[in-house]
Amino acid sequence: MRKINEIFYSLQGEGFHTGTPALFIRFSGCNLKCSFCDTQHEAGTFMSDEEIIRQAAQCPARMVILTGGEPSLWIDDELISRLHAIGKYVCIETNGTHPLPKDIDWITCSPKDAPVVLERMDEVKVVFTGQDVESFATLPATHYFLQPCSCKNTQEVVEYILAHPHWRLSLQTHKLISIA
Repeated sequence: MRKINEIFYSLQGEGFHTGTPALFIRFSGCNLKCSFCDTQHEAGTFMSDEEIIRQAAQCPARMVILTGGEPSLWIDDELISRLHAIGKYVCIETNGTHPLPKDIDWITCSPKDAPVVLERMDEVKVVFTGQDVESFATLPATHYFLQPCSCKNTQEVVEYILAHPHWRLSLQTHKLISIA
C-alpha cells in the first residue's frame, strides 16, 4: 500500500516539460519541512498498486509525474515497472535525499538544505529564496532551472539568471493560468 494525497490530470506547470499533459500522482508526507512549501501533502489515502495503475491506465496522457510530498518515500521498482507496462513515461519530482528506482525515465531534483544522494538527474529545479544556489549547479544534470518562490520574487530571479546565465527560468505556469 502506498499513501496517496491525490491523483489528478493536468498540464505540467514547471521546468523542462512545462505545458505537457500529465497524470500527477502526489504522494503524502515528506522527510523535509521547507518553510515555503505550498503543498498540503500530509493527508492521504492508502492505495494498492492495482488501484494506482487502474487510474493511470484511464488517463489519456503518456506522462506520469510522481510528486509529493516526497515520492521516494513510497515508490519502488515494481510500481515503476507496472507504470511502464501500461505504456507510461515515468517522471519524478524529488528532493534527491533518497535513492530512486533505476528505471525512472525523467528525474527532476529540487534540492533543499539536505545532502543530495542521486547520481543521475535530468533537471535541477531550485525554488529561489535568495539562498546560495551555485553548489546546485554542480549536480549531475542536463538542465538547471531557478524558480521564483510562489511567483513572489520573479524579478529577483530574472536578475540572478541574467548574472548567472547557466540557469534557466522556470515559472509556475499552472498558478499563472489558474489550473491544478
